[in-house]
Amino acid sequence: MKVTSQLCVFFLCVNLASCSSRKSPAPVAELYQGKTFRDYTKKSFSGEHYRVKKGDTLFTISWLTGQDYQDIAKLNHISPPYHIYPGQRLSLITKTAKSKGRKYHPKTGQTLVENVEPVVDHQKKQAYGKVKSIDKKRALVPPGSKFPNKIKTWLWPTKNSVVRGFSAAEQGNKGLDFSGKLGSPILVAAAGKVVYTGDALRGYGKLVIVKHSDSFLSAYAHNDSILVKEQQWVQAGQKIATMGKSGSDRVKLHFEVRYKGKSVDPLRYLPKQ
Repeated sequence: MKVTSQLCVFFLCVNLASCSSRKSPAPVAELYQGKTFRDYTKKSFSGEHYRVKKGDTLFTISWLTGQDYQDIAKLNHISPPYHIYPGQRLSLITKTAKSKGRKYHPKTGQTLVENVEPVVDHQKKQAYGKVKSIDKKRALVPPGSKFPNKIKTWLWPTKNSVVRGFSAAEQGNKGLDFSGKLGSPILVAAAGKVVYTGDALRGYGKLVIVKHSDSFLSAYAHNDSILVKEQQWVQAGQKIATMGKSGSDRVKLHFEVRYKGKSVDPLRYLPKQ
């Protein structure tokens, strides 16, 4: 019995010694915490419908497809807090949905079926206080609520230096990272409508997304404070946030440009310095 105890102690010491001589750390299993922006960097999506996958949220689908999440929610009758489930089939705002017989109302976000012929306005501006019925209907749409076919002006979102450039690699940086101080102003790079503010997209911290056209979005991540609201129209160069380190280990601005849901190099559009 004594010999058996001594052998147990001997083998225990050997095992401890072998563990202490390990040069590399023990393997650690990474827990899945949901999709981040890296899961959407190599993808773009175009179509009339989207099938929800595990880990998707309405916000990530909006980011992937380049559409306003509120438009998608309204079209599919999804109310806050915007719960969706794997396998769910979501309709998207497409040119087909805006074609003859289906009118997309930019204010309400509803797609209406109308049995009317398209109206072409050849009339000149009416006298003050006199507006025709068709003009009254158009007056419901806020000024500037139509996105341009082409973006006229791109501006730099900050005067600070770029510390990390764009990379198309699988795990590369899908935008530009700028250095800066806490509270530095962040400017919108082009005129458009704010379609998202919040921190629901993992990896971005406090985020602002602005839609500039039916094809282009820009994103401003890791903000300290957000100065605009969703559905607000903004002009190029307008201050929309202040620089911070939300969702990051240091103060910086992560800036992205997306074309039809796909990340593109912002340097292709920003003016030469």
